[in-house]
Amino acid sequence: MFNCDIASFDLTPLPILANGMHTPPLSDKKAIDKNLLGIPEWLSQINDDISRSLERGTSIRQLVTARACAIDSLLVALFTMFEMDKTDLALFATGGYGRGELSLYSDIDILLLSPNAISADASNKIDKFITTLWDLGLEPALAVRSIGEAMEAALDHTIASAQLESRLLIGNETLQDIPVQIVNEQWSPRDFFDAKTQEAKARHIQHNSTEYNLEPNIKTAPGGLRDIHLIGWVTKRYFRVSKLYDLVQQDFLTEKEFDELSFAEGYLWQIRHHLHVLTGRNENKLLFDYQREVAQIMGYTTQPDDEPNAAVERFMRDYYRCAMQISTLSEMLTNHYYETIIERYLPDDERPKKQPINARFNRIGNQISISHHRVFAQHPESILEMFLLMGQYDLKNVRTHTLRALKIAARGIDQVYRDNPAHQALFLANLKEQNYLFHRLRTMNRYGVLGNYIPAFAQVTGLMQYDLFHRYTVDAHTLFLIRILHRFTDPRFFEKFPLVSAIFQRIDRKEILVLAAMFHDIAKGRGGDHSQLGETEAIEFCLTHGMSKADAHLVGWLTRYHLLMSMTAQKKDISDPEVVTVFADLVGNVTHLNHLYVLTVADMNATNPQLWNSWRATLMKQLYSQTRRILRADIDAPTNRQDMISDTRDQALKMLDNVDNQHMNRDEVLRLWDDLGDEYFLREIAEDIIWHTEAILNHPPIGLASNEDSPPLVVLREHRELALDAVQVFIYTEDQKNLFAVTMAVFDQMGLDVLDARIITATRDFALDSYVLLDPSGTLLVDENNQQTLKQCLINAFRNPEAPKLVNKRLPRQLRHFEVKTVISFDFNGASGQHIMNLETLDQPGLLARVGQTFLQEKIEVHAARITTLGERAEDMFYISDQNDEPLSEDRLEALKLALITSLNEKKDATMI
Repeated sequence: MFNCDIASFDLTPLPILANGMHTPPLSDKKAIDKNLLGIPEWLSQINDDISRSLERGTSIRQLVTARACAIDSLLVALFTMFEMDKTDLALFATGGYGRGELSLYSDIDILLLSPNAISADASNKIDKFITTLWDLGLEPALAVRSIGEAMEAALDHTIASAQLESRLLIGNETLQDIPVQIVNEQWSPRDFFDAKTQEAKARHIQHNSTEYNLEPNIKTAPGGLRDIHLIGWVTKRYFRVSKLYDLVQQDFLTEKEFDELSFAEGYLWQIRHHLHVLTGRNENKLLFDYQREVAQIMGYTTQPDDEPNAAVERFMRDYYRCAMQISTLSEMLTNHYYETIIERYLPDDERPKKQPINARFNRIGNQISISHHRVFAQHPESILEMFLLMGQYDLKNVRTHTLRALKIAARGIDQVYRDNPAHQALFLANLKEQNYLFHRLRTMNRYGVLGNYIPAFAQVTGLMQYDLFHRYTVDAHTLFLIRILHRFTDPRFFEKFPLVSAIFQRIDRKEILVLAAMFHDIAKGRGGDHSQLGETEAIEFCLTHGMSKADAHLVGWLTRYHLLMSMTAQKKDISDPEVVTVFADLVGNVTHLNHLYVLTVADMNATNPQLWNSWRATLMKQLYSQTRRILRADIDAPTNRQDMISDTRDQALKMLDNVDNQHMNRDEVLRLWDDLGDEYFLREIAEDIIWHTEAILNHPPIGLASNEDSPPLVVLREHRELALDAVQVFIYTEDQKNLFAVTMAVFDQMGLDVLDARIITATRDFALDSYVLLDPSGTLLVDENNQQTLKQCLINAFRNPEAPKLVNKRLPRQLRHFEVKTVISFDFNGASGQHIMNLETLDQPGLLARVGQTFLQEKIEVHAARITTLGERAEDMFYISDQNDEPLSEDRLEALKLALITSLNEKKDATMI
C-alpha cells in the first residue's frame, strides 16, 4: 500500500511538513473566513521547499510522494474540522493521487463515498468542505456518491480506473475496499482490458500516433505518463496489486523492465515539475515556450563548439528516447497481459492456433514466436531470419516472450556479427522483402537490432532539429520515409501520387531506394555536410554487404544528392531552361532521375506532411518532366530560351485550334501575343496563356482615351494542377512603380499566402502578373462575395498608387522561440539582365508586404518571385532590376540589403513584444 508516514521520508529540506500543520480552534469561524487558516501560504511554502529539494538532489519520486502526504494531512484535517468524521462518509484519494503521486499543480482526485443516500446534515458539511477546498485554490476533482451511484458511475471505464487506485484517507473504514470491489464486479478482466487499450489507441491518434511530436504532451502523448498508468490499470484489475513493483513479484514484470520504467517515469516527473513551476498551473505540454528553459534548469548547457540549439536538442533527444522506451514497454506489457491472461480464457475458436514455420519459429495467429527460449543464443542468425520470415509469412507482430528474448539477444550484435556474410545476406534479404517492411524495421529499431547492426543509426535515434520544418526525429523520419515508399505500391494512394507511384512500381531493385532512405540522414548531428558524410558510409556499407560497385555508388549518389531536386524545384526558376539543363547535367541519366524523384517525394512527405501540398507536387512533377525530356535527348525538347519561347507559343496555338474559340479571333490573338513580349511566353504555360488571352480580349481595352474608366483586369480560378487548395490570380493592368508592393499588401490584408509570383511587363508597358495563392480559410473559390472583395480591393489599390498600408499582426506563438538570421544574397542572371535576390529570414506576418514596401522605397522593379516557406524559415527568391529595367549597381544592392534587414528585423522585434 501507499506509505504516507511522514517519518519515512527524508524531509530535512521540508521543515513545514516535518513540523506539521497547525489549525486554529474550530470555533474561530472568522479565522476561516479571513485567512483560511494560513493554508495557502503553507501550501506555497511546501511547493517552494519541494523545488529547492529537487535542486539539492532529492529524488523526484520522493518529492511527488511527499506532496501527496501533505495534501493527505490537509484533507484529513479539514474532514475532521467540518465534523465529517461524525458521519458515515469515507474520503478516498483516487487516480494519480490515489497512487500517491502529486506534482505541484496535479489534479487532486478525491471521492466521498456513503453507504446510503447522503443525508441533509452530511450534505451541508460536504458543501462547506468543498467550498473551502476551492477557496484554498486546490480545484479538486471531487466526486460525491453513494455505493449505488458509485456502481453506476463505474460503468465508465475512466471512472473505474480512478476507483481502482482508490486509497482511504479517513472516515468509514468499513467502506475501505468498496471502490475496488465495485470495479471488479462491473468489469471482467477482458472487457476492462479492451476498454483501456481502445482508449489508449484513441489517445495516441490525437497525438499523431507518434512519440515524436514537436510539442509533446508528457502526460497523454504516446510514451507519456499515461502509457505507464495503462500497465497499472489493466494488471491491477487482475492481479489485485497496489503498486507497479508488485508485478515483479508476480513474475509479470522483470526487474530490468521495472527499472527502465521507473527511470523514464522519474525523468518525465522532473519535466512536469519544472513545467508546473514555470507556468504556475497544471501544464503538461512541453511547448516551445518552455523547452529552452526546462533544458537549462535540468542541466543541459551549450558547449563552446555547439550550434545555437544544441542544448535544447540534447534535452529533447533524451525526452524522445524516454518516451520511446515507455511506449515500447507499455505496448509489450499490455500485449503480454493479453497473451498470458486473456487468451487462456478465450473460447477454442477464438484462441490463436500454433503452427510450425521451421525448427526455430512458430506461427501463433498473426504473430511469430521462437520455438524455445534458446533459439537466439544457439542460432544468432535467427535474429535477422525472424524478420525475414515475418515478411514472407505475412506476420506483422511478435509474441511478447520472443520480444523479451530478442531485446537481450540484440545486445550481442557486434562487429563480428556484422561481418558475418550469412548475417549480411539476411539483412539485405530483409530490405528486399517489401511486405510489412516498415513494421519490421520499426520493431528492429525499438528492440535494439537496427541500432546495433548499423551503429550510426543508433546515434540518430531520438535526434531532432529544433525547428518547425523537421517534424520527426531522424530515426522516425527515416522509417516513415520507407513507409511512404511502400505506399507508392498501394492502390489507395495512387490518386495522391500518380506519377511517382507509376515510376516506383517500374523500379525493380527497390532495396536501392530503401538503402538510400536508411543512409540519407544518418550523418546528421555530427557537424559538416551530412549528405557527403552519409554518401561515404552508404557506399562502404553496400560494398561490405557484397553489392556491386554500380549499385553501391547509386545508393551513395542518392544519399549525397537527396536534397538536390527539392531545392532546385523550390528555390530556383525552373521555367528557365538553363536552370533545368544544369540540373539535368548533375543528374546524368534517367535511372538516377527516376530514383531521385521517388526518394525526394517520399522524403518531403516524411519530413513534414503538413508542408507537402499540391503546389510543391506540381513543381516536382514539372522539374521531373522537363529533365526527363533533356536526358532522353528528345529532339522536340527546347534547349535554350528562344526555343522554349517558340515551343510554348506553338503549344498554345495548337490548344487554341483544338478548343471552342468563339470569343477569340486568331489574328487578334496573334497581335496580342506579339505585344505581350518574350518573357511572358518563357514563364507561362500554354493552358494559362489561353486563359489569360481570352480574359484580356473579352475585357474592355485598358489605357485608351475612349476607355478611361475601364478597370484593371483581375480574374481568379482554381489552379488546375493543384486540386482545390490553390488559387490562380491573373492581373492585367497598366504598369506602375508600386504594383508589387500594393498587391502584396492587399493579399496580406485578406490573409492570403503567396506561393508563386510571375511579374511580367509586356512590350507596351502593361503588367501581366500571375500569382498562386493559398487561402487558409478555404473560402476564396466558393464564396463569390469574397472573390469580389479581393478584386475590388486590388482595383482600388491600383487606382490609388500611394504607399501601401501594412496590417500589424502579432507573431504566432511558435515562431517567437526561433532565431532565424536574415540573410540576403544576390546573383546576376545574364540572360535576363536581372539580379536574383535570395532572402532567408523568419517567416513573420506580413513578410512579403514589408518586402514589397522596401522595394518601393528603394525604387526596385520586381519581375518574378518564388516563395518558399520551410517551417519557421522563409526562403524566397526575387528577380529584380531598377525601375528602368537596368541591372542594379553594387551600391544599390548594398543599400537594398541594408534596408530589408532593418525593416524585417524591426518588424520581427515589434511583433514579439
